[in-house]
Amino acid sequence: MAEIVTCRACPRLVAWREEAAAHPPRRFRGQQYWARPVPGFGDPGARLLLVGLAPAAHGGNRTGRIFTGDSSGDFLFAALHRAGMASQPVSASREDGLALRDAWVAAAVRCAPPDNRPTPMEFATCRSFLVREIAALGNLRVVLALGALAWRSSLEALEENEIAIPRPRPAFAHGAEVDLGPVTLFGSYHVSRQNTNTGRLTPAMFDEVLKRVKRAVEEPRRRFRIS
Repeated sequence: MAEIVTCRACPRLVAWREEAAAHPPRRFRGQQYWARPVPGFGDPGARLLLVGLAPAAHGGNRTGRIFTGDSSGDFLFAALHRAGMASQPVSASREDGLALRDAWVAAAVRCAPPDNRPTPMEFATCRSFLVREIAALGNLRVVLALGALAWRSSLEALEENEIAIPRPRPAFAHGAEVDLGPVTLFGSYHVSRQNTNTGRLTPAMFDEVLKRVKRAVEEPRRRFRIS
């Protein structure tokens, strides 16, 4: 975690995360921003890893916890709570008492990017953090990628953990499911406001993916370990 939160490898992301903290919207004025890379969090024994894109400028970049303090997190943690994987349906700050059960949440890129769009180089620079997080989750059975960019990043990180990836690479789709041997990869539309406010992703749609994810988590599999 210390290596993540002290990283300054991407000058554009460093500048943006600090700019967002220096000029917050009125509703967050006076709050102390995290304004650093955001590590993953959850249950260290988790069998499920959820991978998002990146922290929101005034969400995780403000609170210091991924999917915390923004509308995407409101949607995600409410769903995880319904699924019995979160202790409460709301995540407002790092100190709010939220605990995850059998789940770990991380991002492909750890700093808030301008326009929510990291560059290919920023994805590549940050990938080692996701690779090592996957390796540390010794009970991992399922990865749920939120959006096409997280799907691609998850495939790349799993491959670096010596998980064989089919060729051609599996395509992202909402509800996609790919058996990769020790790990099953699922895809869902991202829980962003752009998707949830337009009805592209509804609570019922996400709940259905989580039901399938939970079934896959319970399936007997050989234990995941990086060699």
